[in-house]
Amino acid sequence: MSPSSGMFSETNEGRAPDGPGGPDDPPAWEPRDPSVPTTPTGANARTGNGTGAPPRPPRGRLHRALRHLVAVAVLGTLLLLAAFAAGYLLVGIPAANATAVAQSNLLLYRDGSQLARDGEVDRENVGLSRVPLGVRHAVLAAEDRDFHTSPAVDPRAMVRATWNTLRGKGRQSGSTITQQYVKNYYLGQEQTLTRKAKEFFIALKLEREKTKDEILEGYLNTSYFGRNAYGVQAAARAYYGKDAKDLDTAEGAYLAALLNSPNAYDIATHPENRDRALARWGYVLDGMVTEGWLSRAARAAAVFPAPRPAHAAGGLSGQRGYLVQAVEQYLVEHGVVDDRTLAAGGLRITTTLDPAKQDALVKAVEDNVVARLDPERNPTDRYVRVGGAAVEPGSGKVLALYGGIDYTRQYVNNATRRDYQVGSTFKPFVLAAALQHGARTQTGEKITPNTRYDGDNRRPVQGWNGPPYDPANEDDTDYGDITVRTATGSSVNAVYAQMAVDVGPGRVRDTAVALGLPARTPDLTPSPSIALGPATASVLDLAQAYATLADHGRHGPYTLVEKITRDGEELALPAGPADGRQALTREAADTTTAVLRAVVHDGTGTAALAAGRPAAGKTGTAEDDKAAWFAGYTPELATVVAMMGQDPDTGRQLPLYGALGLPRINGGGAPAEIWSQFTRDALAGTAPKDFDLRLMPGAEEDPFEPPLPDYPDGTVEGYEGPGAPGGARKPHRPKRQTAAPVPVPVPVVREGAGVREGAPGPGAGAGPEGFPDPGSVPVPAPVAPVPDAVLPQPAWPSGPSGPNGPRSP
Repeated sequence: MSPSSGMFSETNEGRAPDGPGGPDDPPAWEPRDPSVPTTPTGANARTGNGTGAPPRPPRGRLHRALRHLVAVAVLGTLLLLAAFAAGYLLVGIPAANATAVAQSNLLLYRDGSQLARDGEVDRENVGLSRVPLGVRHAVLAAEDRDFHTSPAVDPRAMVRATWNTLRGKGRQSGSTITQQYVKNYYLGQEQTLTRKAKEFFIALKLEREKTKDEILEGYLNTSYFGRNAYGVQAAARAYYGKDAKDLDTAEGAYLAALLNSPNAYDIATHPENRDRALARWGYVLDGMVTEGWLSRAARAAAVFPAPRPAHAAGGLSGQRGYLVQAVEQYLVEHGVVDDRTLAAGGLRITTTLDPAKQDALVKAVEDNVVARLDPERNPTDRYVRVGGAAVEPGSGKVLALYGGIDYTRQYVNNATRRDYQVGSTFKPFVLAAALQHGARTQTGEKITPNTRYDGDNRRPVQGWNGPPYDPANEDDTDYGDITVRTATGSSVNAVYAQMAVDVGPGRVRDTAVALGLPARTPDLTPSPSIALGPATASVLDLAQAYATLADHGRHGPYTLVEKITRDGEELALPAGPADGRQALTREAADTTTAVLRAVVHDGTGTAALAAGRPAAGKTGTAEDDKAAWFAGYTPELATVVAMMGQDPDTGRQLPLYGALGLPRINGGGAPAEIWSQFTRDALAGTAPKDFDLRLMPGAEEDPFEPPLPDYPDGTVEGYEGPGAPGGARKPHRPKRQTAAPVPVPVPVVREGAGVREGAPGPGAGAGPEGFPDPGSVPVPAPVAPVPDAVLPQPAWPSGPSGPNGPRSP
């Protein structure tokens, strides 16, 4: 066979030379591609493997795919590492968000009960040491049991939360306590991937900069517990009415349970969720047992501590707003804190205010004024405002304040405003100045309570180098020749204007300031008119000054705050009463008090007798009757009450004519009635205390005007006002007769035995202050009338003497 035929026969084996399959037909196969591997022997011509399976992929392609996958994985890892590094470097620890640092200022009464919160956020930060260990463990058992041993982040929990968030399954957490603290303090509550990423990096960095205890403390102070309570301290007060330091473990476990769902687990507002709340509470306690933080015996003995009912936030309505305003004004004016510190919040302020006395003052105003107002029928009643303040003599502590009917309705605080004239309540400062400085009249007579002045209406003052001044008395009354004591009781302007000149208006002003009126008091001008009270001191200012008189002339600045702390650190307060000074000699102060006692016993302030205690005081009326005052004190309490007229629409001061359905309002009316009711109720349960007075020489009672004896029932002979049977009538002391014979049926006896005409004479019994006890003394027989000429007469330094002769101007 030729080579060619051999080739043919080799490549066309089994084919016929002619016809189909012959040499003229094309071959039944295609030439082999050299790049394709030869089919194995016996392989199926179609499949190439003799089994019908597809051909295997080329080995080089598989290797390339594997290399691509490895490269993608490496690149992804590198990108993730780069992103992590970039995130760690770029995401810093930001400043705290505004909500996280916002706190309210907590104000407490002197007994520790809550007075008010000033601020929208109910939060008070506390140190970790003030949170009991059991409460801390309860929170860890509820939220992050591995907090002290695990890292700041839990990647698996974060991936799970992120995946669930992407799938639209709502809020998903799974965060550690560190991450929750970062969310609360630095970020916000939104559920976004960006926030979760920031949370992750900040948590990592924070753990490097803060200790676990610092992070836990921050978490406890920023977490929300429901009832608008942020932080464990606010929660303790909201749910159990106590400080965090006083929580027990069971209470702490309930508060920890609230962290999971504050509103749902508050069984006071959602009693239908009680079973869920109990289950969560039990879960917390069981977790504490598991972690070794609570014994099984203690767990078995635990009783669910039901929270107290929820109370709506009171805000600053009623008196709370006035009290908060007064306290914060006091702190700023005395340099304890500034406005920014107040606005930042977080102050815990224990005030001097007494809750029982505060309630008593509010009730006294409501009973004597508010309940009598009828603005629908009487337009003047729309103008009535009341302010009140009570100060404890000796300590200077403000025990009660009344600022107005409601802070949300009448914003201006009537207890601290300085825009109404104090009127004749200023007169005691003139007398005190005269006694302190040994002042003399124009004729050289030393001024004492028994010094006599001309009390006629419109009498021009003498010895004044300024413009002529002739003040009018109330109702243009002529009083004639009267003593300083009587002029004080009847509030005679003519006498006191002259006395101010005799003392020196500058000295009068200085004395008022020394007693407690601020030197910046408007219209505290050294002129004769200063005696009539044009100065516009506040009710609280005046109460401070009268408290100085009650404390025998020793002045300690008033205080509204007993203690103030911020984040547990106590702030310094102004100097207290221990640093007080003797503003007046004791004799000058006590002699002034003795004269003011006569105002209550036999002057314009007799309504104060209803308090049933030894009292001294002074009434006052502003110009045009725009304000009426009563300022008084017992040895234990100095209180000032003022009624003021103000248009609620324009703020203009208006007269009080017609208010309460009365023709006129004066200090001896509603203000004195408020004073007496408040004093009686505020001091209820304590034994009456008498004044311990040390009088100046020449301050004894005027023989022409002996005192009225106190009766055991708190009334005075001839008095028919509040506290006595019959109607309300001010006792009247007739003017001393200056003409012809005067009948004197009973001789005047000094030193505790003085009696008025027709009164019982001296006997075995003795009433208060050495006066005879009525009903236990015999009545002496009448004596014959004695001519006026034989009665004892005051000796004048010069000129004729006697009731009708020239008298001291």
